[in-house]
Amino acid sequence: MKIVVLVGDGMGDYPVESLGGKTPLQAARIPTLGKIAAAGEVRLVNTVPDGMPPGSDVANMALLGYDAALNYTGRAPIEAAGAEIPMKPSDVAFRCNLVTVADGTMDDYSAGHITTEEGRALVRSLQEALGKEGLTFHPGVQYRHLLIWDGGPAECDCVPPHEFTDKPVAEHLPKGNRQAEIRELMELSKAVFADHPVNQKRIAEGKKPATQIWLWGQGNAMQLETYKALYGLGGGVVSAVDLLKGLAKLAGLEAPDVEGATGFLDTNYQGKVDAALEILGREDFVFVHIEAPDECGHMGDAQKKTQAIEEFDSRVVAPVFQWLEEAGEPYTLLLCTDHRTPVALKGHTAEPVPMVVLTGPVGKIDTQVAFDEDVNAGNAQGMACTWIQQILSRHAAKQETKPTANCGGLT
Repeated sequence: MKIVVLVGDGMGDYPVESLGGKTPLQAARIPTLGKIAAAGEVRLVNTVPDGMPPGSDVANMALLGYDAALNYTGRAPIEAAGAEIPMKPSDVAFRCNLVTVADGTMDDYSAGHITTEEGRALVRSLQEALGKEGLTFHPGVQYRHLLIWDGGPAECDCVPPHEFTDKPVAEHLPKGNRQAEIRELMELSKAVFADHPVNQKRIAEGKKPATQIWLWGQGNAMQLETYKALYGLGGGVVSAVDLLKGLAKLAGLEAPDVEGATGFLDTNYQGKVDAALEILGREDFVFVHIEAPDECGHMGDAQKKTQAIEEFDSRVVAPVFQWLEEAGEPYTLLLCTDHRTPVALKGHTAEPVPMVVLTGPVGKIDTQVAFDEDVNAGNAQGMACTWIQQILSRHAAKQETKPTANCGGLT
């Protein structure tokens, strides 16, 4: 039994006037998703435990079958695991965004989707200027980087920069225990970046500069029980971002690097599909994560978000579904999104999202049904992690392994 999870990050939304009062999911041409929804079981599920922020970290843990309420420590330590950065028990990892702040406003949480090469050059300069024993900046992908701080302030309230685009920075600065230390590092980064050659070149080309760092998502190292221990499963996670690679490694799964995978519309879709099918050729589980719909939601661009959803359907879902059908072997295919990223808000919300589960092979499908936020009249039908655990546990039962604890009942 092959188990495949395909995730379009942040696909959920609200009705958008420019889309004729439809959500991007409703406006998008997604024939393969529609066929799979017609042949499978569609539910509206919750991915965020009560009282927790609706981040991609918490929500994707749910889509992997983990209850974040039981073992979540922060986003940054997950990304540190993905980047294979060792952490001592006293270390606190911070996510370190390169951002553009203009006239006291968060103009761009991604510094204009700065390239990986440019971002790493800036972080190397940051390490030279501000790094020291116990305080190390680590380069990542595009605007996403990390700070490992021995004895750092884990309890401070730090707001993700993508949650307040176009809003005053002063209202969202770190608050709480040792807030001054975090704010000082963010302030010092401005001088490092001010006349940096990377920024000078970007400005000359009409692009947004990285004006400073923004620290958030902090926490101590996190541990998860592996898929092998829980379900007797091996496999992998295919994603462009360290967050998902970190969850993979914590779960004991592979996390291949795909050349040209950017986490945006220009990502290497074919390379990601090829990596997923290579894993499926020798293992029974793969989880493919596509970041672009979420990024377009944060940009507030309904047209680009609709495009990203269509490309998820045509360039990821369609070829994987075709491969599974042509293989002719039993499979379970899950199509889902981790949370909503409404273009009107440019941030995440915790409302329920659609998920479909198909058991195949099914042969030709002649009909389509809706895969959108109005499933079950918009009413949640339980926790995503419960449903996914049930599916994975059926495999575990065949392997005579003990499944994980339930994370909330279905209604």
